[in-house]
Amino acid sequence: MRVTAVTCVKNEGPFLLEWIAFNRVIGVSDHLFYSNDCSDGTDRLLDRLADHGLAVHLPNPAQGRNYQMEALKDARRQGVVRDADWLWVADVDEFLNIHVGDNTIPALIEACGDPQAISVTFQFFANAGVETYVDLPVIGQFTRSHNPDLWCDQSAIEVKTLVRRDFPLQYYGAHRPFFRAGLAEGKRPRWTDGSGRAVPENFLLAANKRRLRKFPAQGARVFATLNHYALRSLDSYLVKNDRGDVNRENRDFDDTYWRERNDPAVEDRSILRMLPRLEAQIAALKALPGIAELHEDCVRLHRSRRDALLAQEDYAAMQAQLRAAAPLPPGEGALLGQLGATPVLEMP
Repeated sequence: MRVTAVTCVKNEGPFLLEWIAFNRVIGVSDHLFYSNDCSDGTDRLLDRLADHGLAVHLPNPAQGRNYQMEALKDARRQGVVRDADWLWVADVDEFLNIHVGDNTIPALIEACGDPQAISVTFQFFANAGVETYVDLPVIGQFTRSHNPDLWCDQSAIEVKTLVRRDFPLQYYGAHRPFFRAGLAEGKRPRWTDGSGRAVPENFLLAANKRRLRKFPAQGARVFATLNHYALRSLDSYLVKNDRGDVNRENRDFDDTYWRERNDPAVEDRSILRMLPRLEAQIAALKALPGIAELHEDCVRLHRSRRDALLAQEDYAAMQAQLRAAAPLPPGEGALLGQLGATPVLEMP
């Protein structure tokens, strides 16, 4: 089975090897990367990985501001996508945590009954007080998240989607594919959630504009969870804020973004079963000529950028603000205030 992962990156150099290694462990055979304006060695590392046949690396073709959607449009022309049995569109901070069989994509597909699409629900993993960037697997450092069935005040949580090659595609979205409006009911794709259940009809038909990329999370992760490490360490979050976003130019990640994703209410260590296989695969990648050296350069530049940012008054203030932020979403804090309760600020 040929599974191709497609992603857009900007200054993700220190995290590339872990993501590629993890994907290879779960059954991804090919990677297509689009990069833009990298200053931390991401592009050089990707070029070397491409030399070893481990990735296809292209400059982002976007002429406007919507980098990811323009890249996905271009991806359809690439052989690594056209020849794939399944396509996985995800970001470098997203890890497909499969709970069935041998924890691989083929096992997930079998458990879901071999549909034409599988949408797996996010679970946002908190920073949980980790300040310093260290060059170790992200999935081993962050094990606390929100209640899986409730994020902030939302019971519907976003998804990312595995897409089979015979999906009746109109175009790929970052979170889900779309098929032609008015497609006859008998020709609509068989599409499940991460528990093998049919996705809600309104989601399937993209009928509710507010829920184009999400549906209720309760019961949706029996076979797989999409672990999303949007914050990582405080160091890395500051660098992320500085680099902007691969999807929309010059978008800042403010205090609200941090607080919404820094809810440490639940411990989830399930993905740690993958660490031995992951670490072996990372070691294999680093053993290839030039890879370890370029990875180390990305690490060095990541730390150097952190130091440069913290020398600036506004970033030092941001660091202090995030350190002091209550580890609960703004909506919960507001509700506690209305009830006259005092939020508990300690980490579990």
